Amino acid sequence: MYELDTDEASSFHEDMIKIVDRLPTEDEYRRVRHLLIHKPREPPITDDQLAQVLGACPHLETIVLAGAPSVTDRTVVILAEKAINLQGINLAGCDQVTDVGVLELTTKSLPLQWIHLNGVTGITDPSVSAIAKTCSRLVELELCDLPLLTPLSVRDIWSFSRKLRTIRLARCPLLTDRAFPSTLGSELLDAEDEKPLPPRPVTWIDKLPPLILRHTAENLRVLDLTSCKVTDDAIEGIVRHAPKIQSLILSGCTMLTDRALDSISNLGEHLDVLVLAHVANITDRAVVKVARSCWNLRCVDVAFCRNLTDMSVFELATLEGLRRLSLVRMQKLTDIAIFSLAEQATCLERLHLSYCDRLSLDAVHLLLRKRRNLQHLTATGIPSFRRKGVERFSDPPPATCDTDQQAAFRVFSGDNVAGLRRFLDKEEQRRREAESKNIPFVPRSDDKLDLY
Repeated sequence: MYELDTDEASSFHEDMIKIVDRLPTEDEYRRVRHLLIHKPREPPITDDQLAQVLGACPHLETIVLAGAPSVTDRTVVILAEKAINLQGINLAGCDQVTDVGVLELTTKSLPLQWIHLNGVTGITDPSVSAIAKTCSRLVELELCDLPLLTPLSVRDIWSFSRKLRTIRLARCPLLTDRAFPSTLGSELLDAEDEKPLPPRPVTWIDKLPPLILRHTAENLRVLDLTSCKVTDDAIEGIVRHAPKIQSLILSGCTMLTDRALDSISNLGEHLDVLVLAHVANITDRAVVKVARSCWNLRCVDVAFCRNLTDMSVFELATLEGLRRLSLVRMQKLTDIAIFSLAEQATCLERLHLSYCDRLSLDAVHLLLRKRRNLQHLTATGIPSFRRKGVERFSDPPPATCDTDQQAAFRVFSGDNVAGLRRFLDKEEQRRREAESKNIPFVPRSDDKLDLY
């Protein structure tokens, strides 16, 4: 068999190309290493076109077909047969793909390292189990928005996919605690079964035994369980099994309580991103414990957590690396919380305060003066930001907003943050001059320093 010498091999690799948002030409077929179709085109790329092209591109290593939703199993089968070096595939939104195509990918012994199947709604347990059992090199797996995915196949992911660094399972409505590692032994489960319980429907998912694993997921760094029906028990099992998670996304997991945060605090220095939006039952006590235990946190989202008060923000403000903080619709928040951020959150770059009704413009002005590295501020729905002159520094509202939403929209980014700071500085200067000269102060919308 003919082998390339060193010069020919280096020339071959240098000649390989990446193509973005278009199909390769015939001259490019054998040189394409990465084909990335992120955005839909006009006219749209058809399944027939893709089948023809992919059958002639033997050196593909990564392929993204999110911008070609008409892809079918036929094209995926052709890809699995021809692209023997395929390392990554993204079929997000390709809802005509089914288990047939995915199973074909798993039978070809491809060196797959990452697979994204978000929104491929026909995917069911057999293909996900096959991925877990056959793709031994897999480090990234995204399975969001799959209405037919059950705990049965997700248990196989935990059992067999030992190298995974990223798992995303957002908005999979059938996933419960039974999909995740458990800390309960069978004897404890039997003891619970002896207790009298009110009658309720029992499904086959409920009858699954706890998932007891003998190994730990040392490599897992990112876990997204947005809007899954998990309880505190699942979070305890996950943290014990995967003790080095860095990014944990639990937005919309409404059944969680402070006990889940007690478990999360055991991640310690490893945790740097924590998203708890809409986890409404948590309290200040648990947030304070997490902030004190996980001192490397740089991104925290506690939007819509109605029980939290200034106390949580006091503790979060002490995090030395905090760069992004979302406090949307925390209606108990007062100016004192903003003062603590102004004094202590030295690295803060993005802050979301929308619908925190009790905040004043003066408090935010102090924050803008103290935190010069702030790049993004959202203040939609805060009454004090309806003051004239402020809106001209806001980004334009999305076209989908109605009249009331457009009037309340206040999002400041980039140079507009600095512009708002200068505007408020000048207003403060005018106020002081007016007071010194005993002249009534009248707020204005322009940047002039004249008192009249």
